[in-house]
Amino acid sequence: MPEATVTTKPKVKAAPFADTPKFEMPSFEIPKFEVPNFEVPAAFREFAEKGVSQAKANWEKVKAATEETTDLLEDSYANASKGAADYGLKMIEVSRTNTNAAFDFAGQLMAVKSLSEMVELSTAFTRKQFEAMTAQSKELTALAQKVATETAEPIKEGMTSAFKKVA
Repeated sequence: MPEATVTTKPKVKAAPFADTPKFEMPSFEIPKFEVPNFEVPAAFREFAEKGVSQAKANWEKVKAATEETTDLLEDSYANASKGAADYGLKMIEVSRTNTNAAFDFAGQLMAVKSLSEMVELSTAFTRKQFEAMTAQSKELTALAQKVATETAEPIKEGMTSAFKKVA
């Protein structure tokens, strides 16, 4: 004879306040108002259509100006990146030149036989380095100004053009 299996259900705890009566929201009916059916005057419709078409035209102008400005900013960013890279390369070149000059000077100092020769060599090196640094500073300044102008001028012209188109 088959054995009967008895399964017991686990006891479920009653939820807090399970034996309290449930609150029901009272039902309210929204009053129905009769809205008169009226015809929109032709002048008003024409005015609204004109406003919508004008808004669409203005939107197209603004969209075109925005796209043009975005392209302009991308080009300016590319110019600025290239300019920054050129400036960095120039800085490396200046550093290499100055480092080589310093090592040459150190080598010459090792061969000095008198104090007066050392003073003469130091004076000549200092004068030469001052002149070189002055020239290098002028080059770096000119390059920085060129990069700034090449980056800012197209933005200025493009923005002016874009705002003229929108206006």
